[in-house]
Amino acid sequence: MWQVGQVCGLTLKRMLDSAEAGMSTRDLDDIGRDCLREMGAQSAPLQAYSFPAYTCISLNDEAAHGVPRKDRIIRAGDLLNVDVSAVLDGYWGDTGATIILPPLQKRLLKLCDATRRALDLAIQMARPGTRASGIGRAVEKYARRQGFRTFRELGGHGVGRHIHEEPTIPNHYHKRNKAVLRDGMALTLEPFLCTGRGRINTADDGWTLLSVDGGVSAQYEHTVIINGDEPILVTKVAGGYV
Repeated sequence: MWQVGQVCGLTLKRMLDSAEAGMSTRDLDDIGRDCLREMGAQSAPLQAYSFPAYTCISLNDEAAHGVPRKDRIIRAGDLLNVDVSAVLDGYWGDTGATIILPPLQKRLLKLCDATRRALDLAIQMARPGTRASGIGRAVEKYARRQGFRTFRELGGHGVGRHIHEEPTIPNHYHKRNKAVLRDGMALTLEPFLCTGRGRINTADDGWTLLSVDGGVSAQYEHTVIINGDEPILVTKVAGGYV
């Protein structure tokens, strides 16, 4: 898990370091493809779901699962999210982060800062005995205090032998979610905060999830292993964005 987590973290860092206005999202995905190959890993969404690219790249009102395309050009001022998940030797990892292409707008800076802090809050709660619904309650409460909402359809999940496993880690309070975190459990924590109502639709490509009202969103994600009072962030790398 540590090895595949580092692959994901390093690939994410290289992609975000390379992102610039004027390039296409497909060009950025090609960088991710090459990075994964260099480290002997495979794209998780491609392997698990036949996703039509190697990574998910979402811009502005695209909440998640954006499909990289040659005609999707990154513009100055865009909010850019990259989600990298990979499989290596039968183990799966997942990470993601959001950046703003200059010039920086205050409202987008506030959104990104609040989302990153929401992830920190979730990580602080990632201890044995914590209820998944408790993490969701804390993230949603924090988002509301900052003037944002969370997407109820999007959240964290177990990971390890597949890209999506139990339990589900919501970003809102879900009273029916009775999952309790245990030592050794591997999962992703990934708050999504948005400026709109927090509802999504699927685009015509069948993959990209769009905010229904044009609101923009940010996401930050780590793969975490529950380990007593010190959760292990296997996707954290030096100089990373998350």
